[in-house]
Amino acid sequence: MKTDMILVRFGELTVKGRNRGQFEKRMVEQVKRMLRPFPNASIERTYGRLYISLNGEAYEEIAAKLKDVFGIVSFSPVRRTESELEAIQAAAVDVMRALPKEPETFKVSARRVLKAFPHNSQEMNHLVGSSVLRAFPALKVDVRTPEVELRVEIQPEGTYIFSEVVPGAGGFPFGTNGKAMLMLSGGIDSPVAGYLAMRKGLEIEAVHFHSYPFTSEQAKEKVIELARRLAYYSGKAIKLHLVSFTEIQTAFTQSNQDHLIITLMRRSMLRIAERLAERSGALGIVSGDSLGQVASQTLSSMNVIGRTVGLPLLRPLIMTDKNDIIRMAERIGTYKTSILPYEDCCTLFVPKSPSTNPNLKVVEKVESFVPRLSDMIEEAVAGTETIHVSEQTPAGLLSAGREDWF
Repeated sequence: MKTDMILVRFGELTVKGRNRGQFEKRMVEQVKRMLRPFPNASIERTYGRLYISLNGEAYEEIAAKLKDVFGIVSFSPVRRTESELEAIQAAAVDVMRALPKEPETFKVSARRVLKAFPHNSQEMNHLVGSSVLRAFPALKVDVRTPEVELRVEIQPEGTYIFSEVVPGAGGFPFGTNGKAMLMLSGGIDSPVAGYLAMRKGLEIEAVHFHSYPFTSEQAKEKVIELARRLAYYSGKAIKLHLVSFTEIQTAFTQSNQDHLIITLMRRSMLRIAERLAERSGALGIVSGDSLGQVASQTLSSMNVIGRTVGLPLLRPLIMTDKNDIIRMAERIGTYKTSILPYEDCCTLFVPKSPSTNPNLKVVEKVESFVPRLSDMIEEAVAGTETIHVSEQTPAGLLSAGREDWF
């Protein structure tokens, strides 16, 4: 059976009460944006659901993209027919015939939303099931663990029959829960944190710190590629703020407090990120911190570092193991880029023994002795370069000689 329609189910947004309409509207916008490469496909919206009529477009290509749209909890390729018993029975047999292989067991799960339909759900289970058994004599009914569950939904606009439920990305539609600033390094963790933040409905802008000429142009290019991948999931361009951190970082190396350099750097980065967030209307800062992973991510370090800013610090990975983060990075397509061997400013001047238990008063005292620290932070904010990175942004612009792009 050739698929000609997809039923799309929403996730957590269906519990949003009076805001539900706004969430569903954003959901429809996201799906429409996803369908742009498929001009023949059309959308029909009903209460809590979407139906996509393929009109000749390839189901497999659209399904691959639907899996990545935030807010979709699942979807199914469906057969739509008239809400008449004979038509439903015939369509159910067609759906069973279209399975990759004939199952040994099945059951029918009918749901009657159209209360005027003359048979209730239990009666439909028997009526549809008996027609399928007549068409497949070797088939048996198993109501507990069937190999195939044939679902029949009788809706006011028609009846939908399907057997497959494909998991979606879940979460909330992009941008329905406000905006946050993502601390985007070139590593494995921060792109995953950005993905999870977007999955919860946050619109993100990203900030990346570089120490040119100590860090290379390839390191910047790597971060742009990561932002480009995140833009694929957002469905729109992401603002990427590129901040020169060279002067501040150099000043910290001259403070004769090598074991505190990472703590000092992170505090200044947060201060800059907060200023950029306030400038952009973002109400939170997202980081890829994972408890205990490195010296700056012990509870003591995070306490001292986090005291720097007033905006909420959002740490989606805080209780996640590294192997789980790596698996997630592989799944969302950022891992291969993240492990490219281009250094970022956090890997420069790393002390042999970074403090894992910094003292807040000592850190503040050291900062007070760094000449012009506040001025340097303001100058870094003022000198920030901002670019818009979309899914269509070509990769490798710099290596192709477009260094003026920055």
